[in-house]
Amino acid sequence: MIDSKKIYGWGRNKFADCTVFTPLNEEKLKKIVRNADYKSLIARGLGRSYGDSAQLDKKSVVSLSNFNSFQLDTDNHVVTAEAGISFDELLSFIVPKGYFLPVSPGTRFVTVGGAVASDVHGKNHHINGSFGQNLKQIILMDGTGEIHKLRPFDDLNPHNVKKFWATVGGMGLTGIILEATFSVIPISSSYIKVDTKRFLDIDSLMNAMVKADKKYKYSVAWVDSLNKNFRGVLSCGEHLDKSQLTKDLAEKPLDYSIKALATAPKFFPSGLLNKFTVKTFNEAWFRKHPKLRYGEIQSIGQFFYPLDGINNWNRIYGSEGFIQYQFVVPDKASYLISKTLEKLRKISAPSFLTVLKRFGKNNPGYLSFPIAGWTLAIDIPSNIKNLNQELSKLDKEIVSEGGRIYLAKDSRQSPEIFRESYQMLDDWIEIKRGLDPYEIFMSDSFLRLLRI
Repeated sequence: MIDSKKIYGWGRNKFADCTVFTPLNEEKLKKIVRNADYKSLIARGLGRSYGDSAQLDKKSVVSLSNFNSFQLDTDNHVVTAEAGISFDELLSFIVPKGYFLPVSPGTRFVTVGGAVASDVHGKNHHINGSFGQNLKQIILMDGTGEIHKLRPFDDLNPHNVKKFWATVGGMGLTGIILEATFSVIPISSSYIKVDTKRFLDIDSLMNAMVKADKKYKYSVAWVDSLNKNFRGVLSCGEHLDKSQLTKDLAEKPLDYSIKALATAPKFFPSGLLNKFTVKTFNEAWFRKHPKLRYGEIQSIGQFFYPLDGINNWNRIYGSEGFIQYQFVVPDKASYLISKTLEKLRKISAPSFLTVLKRFGKNNPGYLSFPIAGWTLAIDIPSNIKNLNQELSKLDKEIVSEGGRIYLAKDSRQSPEIFRESYQMLDDWIEIKRGLDPYEIFMSDSFLRLLRI
């Protein structure tokens, strides 16, 4: 199937006018790849990347929506899934069978292929690493249509290991991911035991997060970015054993039913989000949480996917959309968390979605984002005056301290910043050339990032 339509990034509504291919099977996909022109093709999942990484203006995009089969191996606690299936579809099957994903981002509406290409992370990176660290094998179609079975360890063919780690986090530029095999977590209930605590300032919040690393599997903090002390709420969780469920929940211990509570209106006034309305929301959100609460039982949807409760929530930023600025810095540069929040507060950049997490050790991925330390993600309306200039200044400080910007969320970092922060880039380019000798795979994102 061939369709011509406009597609866009989830955060910033910058349209790309593309031809969209939806091949029915591997043979038809191979024909598309072998007939592709120079820098003319990129794969696309559900379009939840915030920037332009799954777009290629005036060229072609491949949707793998027909590649959606999977198998659960209960003996080895492993799932083998085609690239086009979503996490939501997987969860609806594996949770009732007593399993959960090893790693999940903040939305369940991502595909397996997209999770590999972006090397997604979750609230448990300090324990379980990124999605790539839980992969057993990926199957990749390269730029000539050849199929590669790649594993993270391969003594007989170490170069295949390099191809594996170039593809994990490689943003779809090494080829088209067809399938992934990965471990899943056995669970006896679909509920999470959550401890919640409010903090009046960013320092006490961050100190508590460091301690939480050793105590909890999952942890995440919301920060009030407009508050002068950047107060916040820390939520920490563990999978709840079915023996600990209340009587009513014990009747369906592995229930997985997530329904959207509302849908954002299609047309949302762009000026409605400002520092006054967001400040009011942030005040209410902070007060909504208790000063201290232990052992609250939450569903998978409540704890992992709160934003999925509102369909098309990105519309609330209006037609101009928003930028999600997400970076990571090592522990030695933790001061950049509060410094970034302070700079954005000074330019009146309103955000009701500011999330702070801890990262554990990095993996061997050439372009994988996480490194040990702190990651801050903040949604900012794109119409803020002087926003890009201020973010560019922050970029330089972050990179000077050994940090980097997340490629799956990026829509604006410079080629210079990209090259300086992803120091294995040249090695990645060499591996990409081997897998894509005719350079057919490209994206709007990498047309920008590889200008130098």
